[in-house]
Amino acid sequence: MVYLEWIRYRRLATKSVFSNSGVNAMEGAPPLDPGSPRVRFGAEMRRLREAAQLSQSAVASRLGCTQTQVSRLEGATRTPSKSDAEKLDRLFATADGNAFTRLRQRILAQPGGPIWFQSWVEEIEPTALVLRSWDPLLIPGLLQTESYARHVLSQEPRMTSQEVEQRIEARVQRRRILERDNPPLFLALIDTNALRRPVGEPETMRGQFDYLLEVGQNSAVSIQLVDQRCLSGLLGAFMIAELPDGQPDAIHADSSAEGHVSTDSSLVASIWNRYEAIRRWAYPDHMSLKMIADVRQEWT
Repeated sequence: MVYLEWIRYRRLATKSVFSNSGVNAMEGAPPLDPGSPRVRFGAEMRRLREAAQLSQSAVASRLGCTQTQVSRLEGATRTPSKSDAEKLDRLFATADGNAFTRLRQRILAQPGGPIWFQSWVEEIEPTALVLRSWDPLLIPGLLQTESYARHVLSQEPRMTSQEVEQRIEARVQRRRILERDNPPLFLALIDTNALRRPVGEPETMRGQFDYLLEVGQNSAVSIQLVDQRCLSGLLGAFMIAELPDGQPDAIHADSSAEGHVSTDSSLVASIWNRYEAIRRWAYPDHMSLKMIADVRQEWT
């Protein structure tokens, strides 16, 4: 699904989330992520139902459930059953015949990380012309080695070993965009303190630094360390994606609870301003790579 289609889904999903009874933000329920598979399932279900001029009751009779259950599916507060997805694929004759089935699989599996991040990884990052990142605590995900990533992810609360391996595989898949024939320009700003934060054993850190020194020779990758006196970036990590064909820039920003993906112009402008403030404290590429090489020698 192309990025513009993703934006359409988000608009439909937002409309669906806030127009269905029982899923109203005014009632105190937490806002749902318009990019999640569950919300996309409900938004597409609602779109096709309205296009076919069917009521929720009419769809309910075809699914063998109640009108309330259909409303909850469209409002993303009910997990669709296998039967629900298969019947909807038949009812609406989706283009590839299994659109709802695939969305249900995404809801259940979510192998690549948190729901909010899926839209970024699948719709935005692969199409970006330029990716700018800032990380005040760790080496950014796109530049992490498997060993480094494994130790970071294994510290996540209640994360199983299977989930860790799934997330690592997803991260490896992400990194392949830098190996394409025509990769995006990736500009990474990293706080110097991240070089001395122990992640795993010393060999893990040395391996991570070796990879940074290697990938730093790639003309499509810029690695700049940021002086620890910079305070503008202490609010958290973020990325900015410049997209083709006049599409608006997109950002994702991390928080301790949940990240956020947005193309909202005011939020994007705010992140851009913060990025430029951080960049003023950045060392040039060649100096940054020398600093990485020097710090590597400390991890013995």
